[in-house]
Amino acid sequence: MHHDVAVLIGRFQPFHEGHYGLVEAALERADRLILLLGSHRCAPDTRNPWSSEEREAMIRAALPAAWQRRLEVIPIRDHLYSDNLWLAEVQQKVLTVTAEDERVLLIGHRKDRSSDYLDLFPQWDFQDVPLQSEVHATAIRQAYFSDADATEWAAHVPEAVRAFLTDYRATGRYRWLRQEADYIAGYRQLWSVAPYPPTFVTTDAVVVQSGHVLVVRRRVRPGQGLIALPGGYLNQQEPVVEGMLRELREETGLKVPRPVLEGSIADRHVFDAPGRSQRGRVITHAFLIQLKGGALPAVRGGDDAEKAFWMPLADIYAHEDRFFEDHVQIIQHFISRL
Repeated sequence: MHHDVAVLIGRFQPFHEGHYGLVEAALERADRLILLLGSHRCAPDTRNPWSSEEREAMIRAALPAAWQRRLEVIPIRDHLYSDNLWLAEVQQKVLTVTAEDERVLLIGHRKDRSSDYLDLFPQWDFQDVPLQSEVHATAIRQAYFSDADATEWAAHVPEAVRAFLTDYRATGRYRWLRQEADYIAGYRQLWSVAPYPPTFVTTDAVVVQSGHVLVVRRRVRPGQGLIALPGGYLNQQEPVVEGMLRELREETGLKVPRPVLEGSIADRHVFDAPGRSQRGRVITHAFLIQLKGGALPAVRGGDDAEKAFWMPLADIYAHEDRFFEDHVQIIQHFISRL
């Protein structure tokens, strides 16, 4: 049966020959295609190196002009800790560009557990499309951000994408990402001799006062230069709350008496999405510290923080693509409860 609209969901980091085949299959089965571009406004790292704008440009450059006229690209954000929020955003984006009586077809390829989202849309028809080649974006990125010969990644992407990626290698952003990739590879190598994959425990402090949240700019890799919550690894002999307060003082120099900080803890939550960190399995215990209104205490960067500063809550989303890992979502979790 022919459909009015096909929906294709993915990150396309980068857009490769397998994705090209999915687009072709979608346009064979529907009059037009809505391509939902995931991980919108994520800070760049080696899992999500290219912005939504860059990825859309790659995709459009790779497709024939006749296909582009039938294509609409819509970015969507990640919601690591709420499938329902993600589903609601996907449904809302599709509803805004389709009529009530249009027949919708979800296009996808079931490859592993990362494809489970394809079962979450019973209101649409579904078509599983086998990939023309078993190429994976992860393998392409690993080769691209390494010393591997260009043939290990260039052969798996359309010509226009190959040209974009070749030019991108001359940019400062590529050099930054390559240094991040080298750091992550070295970090993982250090732990490769462990008898089992390690699980790391960290803490983060969400300190809120007078409509501001206390953040730092990271001095070290990974995420060097990105905005983050004050926090770090838990020492072997300290309770979680003790580790959080220690990291908070070391990274921000916040001069608020300890009894006041402890008495201002309004909430706590564990954030444990398996893919939340490039370093490996990192589980963080985050605490909301709600200080009374008034003048903002002086802070200064220290330890792993190049700078500490108070950010207005209204600015978080304006700068969300400069935040480390899932820290925007951690802040969002807490401030939505205030």
